[in-house]
Amino acid sequence: MSQHEEPTQDTTEPRAAGDLGSLPGDGTYATEFARSVQDHEGFWLDAAQRVDWETAPTKALDDSNAPIYRWFPDGVLNTCHNAVDRHVQAGHGDRTAIIYDSAVLGFQEKITYAQLQEKVAAFAGVLAGAGVGKGDRVLIYLPMIPQAAIAMLATARLGAVHSVVFGGFAPKELAARIDDCRPTAVVTASGGVEPKRRIEYLPAVAEAIGMAEHTPGTVFVHERDGFEHSVQEMQAEADSSSSGVAWKSWAGAVAEAEPADCVPVAATDPLYVLYTSGTTGTPKGVVRDNGGHATALAWSMENIYDVAPGEVMCTASDVGWVVGHSYIVYGPLIAGATTVIYEGKPVGTPDAGAFWRLIQDHDVKSFFTAPTALRAIRRQDPEGELVKDYDISSLRTLYVAGERLDPETWSWASRVLNVPVVDHWWQTETGWAIAGNPMGLEALELKSGSPTVPIPGYQVEILDPLGDPVQRGEEGNIAVKLPLPPGTLATLWGNDQRFIDSYLSAFDGYYATGDSGLMDQDGYVYVMGRTDDVINVSGHRLSTGHMEQVLSSHPKVAECAVIGVADDLKGQRPSGYVVLKAGADIDEERLIQELVAMVRNQIGAVADLKHIAVVDALPKTRSGKILRKTMRQIADGVEAPVPSTIEDPAVLEAISGVLRAGA
Repeated sequence: MSQHEEPTQDTTEPRAAGDLGSLPGDGTYATEFARSVQDHEGFWLDAAQRVDWETAPTKALDDSNAPIYRWFPDGVLNTCHNAVDRHVQAGHGDRTAIIYDSAVLGFQEKITYAQLQEKVAAFAGVLAGAGVGKGDRVLIYLPMIPQAAIAMLATARLGAVHSVVFGGFAPKELAARIDDCRPTAVVTASGGVEPKRRIEYLPAVAEAIGMAEHTPGTVFVHERDGFEHSVQEMQAEADSSSSGVAWKSWAGAVAEAEPADCVPVAATDPLYVLYTSGTTGTPKGVVRDNGGHATALAWSMENIYDVAPGEVMCTASDVGWVVGHSYIVYGPLIAGATTVIYEGKPVGTPDAGAFWRLIQDHDVKSFFTAPTALRAIRRQDPEGELVKDYDISSLRTLYVAGERLDPETWSWASRVLNVPVVDHWWQTETGWAIAGNPMGLEALELKSGSPTVPIPGYQVEILDPLGDPVQRGEEGNIAVKLPLPPGTLATLWGNDQRFIDSYLSAFDGYYATGDSGLMDQDGYVYVMGRTDDVINVSGHRLSTGHMEQVLSSHPKVAECAVIGVADDLKGQRPSGYVVLKAGADIDEERLIQELVAMVRNQIGAVADLKHIAVVDALPKTRSGKILRKTMRQIADGVEAPVPSTIEDPAVLEAISGVLRAGA
């Protein structure tokens, strides 16, 4: 399939629910996928053998409380033991567990598994001394430094529950999460380091605690040089306000603590709560369990990412997001691999070759990033010239997730890196890939615009509005037949009914992903965008993601967004916004004419995309997702509060006038 070729529509009758249809490959993937959905017990009990258990499970699935399912109900384990201690006990203590690479500080550090065990046990002792025990919550608000992973693992070591909040979130959002999960302790740092500034964390944490109804007992601070506020200052303020909060230095507390051992927990006990980004009102806390999570990540490291013990995986994300939880911290360490904690940016630290330097310096085999990072690199280095400055021969595969990977960026990355570029699709709620290319199980053909196939365990269906499966090639709602596999959300924190209402009520017997897309005749999945990004133009349902795919294929376009705006005549109409590549020299009026013609030729006149504006940048969340909903609200004249997750509010302010003009 060429990069602009669309999957063709099948002419057969719609499939019945549960019909697996044709599956690609030489049979290995097809066999494992079929077994995963037809024999939950056998498949996942086999997968669970990759995990060390205090009490091995004899049963995989507990469906007694459907539609809420539990995995490995009689299993007992500790996730920290699986990520750290077992590798030391197996004689691999000298193997590198974490490589800390701070491009903003010009500093690198390697931490072995034995050193990590010592650091984690010590900080677990600190938390225990502050009253943290099994089931208690610890809120972690840290930048991309090793202490983030250490704090997560130390919490898990005690059988407690961590909730990581992206460092730099506003106090109001932090306070909402404090009130929802009610932590016994908070773990933070002096601040975060950006290429051109330093972000002070301590005043934000103090303000959040002052705003929250719940008051954590202790705040532990990893002190970093070069920041204005200190632990002593925070303690003095707490004393003067009689808040009752104890502010303590991480290093000082560790020096006085006794190391703590791993505490066994039930497989169904929660490991962490992670709040979905961009929430409004009461935060929506995704709950991940211990046993299913460890099993799924161990399986995925081997079968999706093809990473073996001792090999290096670099995931350029943040521990505040689900990708960081799964594939900076837990996945690589459970697998006995080496993980890179990167404190830097894809461009600007110092240039668009930052990722390639990481691969060279650390012999990275598997690199994982977001499409928006690749587009930023491509915008600064359109021909990929900086790749030539580095030896990236260790790299075997580039994995991309977080947003739809447009065909032009996929083609560009494939060409300049000369390795497979594997798009895969998942969500905060699922914790690991719904669809992808199982490179360690069977490397399937890559198709531009598709995250390949459903991963074993995920029985993906494309449903019409009534919940019936549609024909292959026809777009609809992407849903996953229940039960979801291990490692996915068990529920929402403190609210089973909200979990059911939010995800399990739209289609009986399915998890509604909230995304629209299709599946071609070969069984490949195409994710076109969120269901609210499907617009209705004069009665025609059109995907704005499809239009973005066309716009991004123009050689001068670095990235783009298409939103549906209200139209008195047609109901909705599309409005496009494009960012040009660095150094692009073209008349804007001519460019817009070319883009309009491309959409008309490739989608048809029904698309009716006539308004396209060239902008300097698109508003994004800190995780790199374009704020299409906020853009649409502004264009429609709706009051749109600035999301707490926004990376740079100035970008949204700059584009607001263009959005209103486009409406």
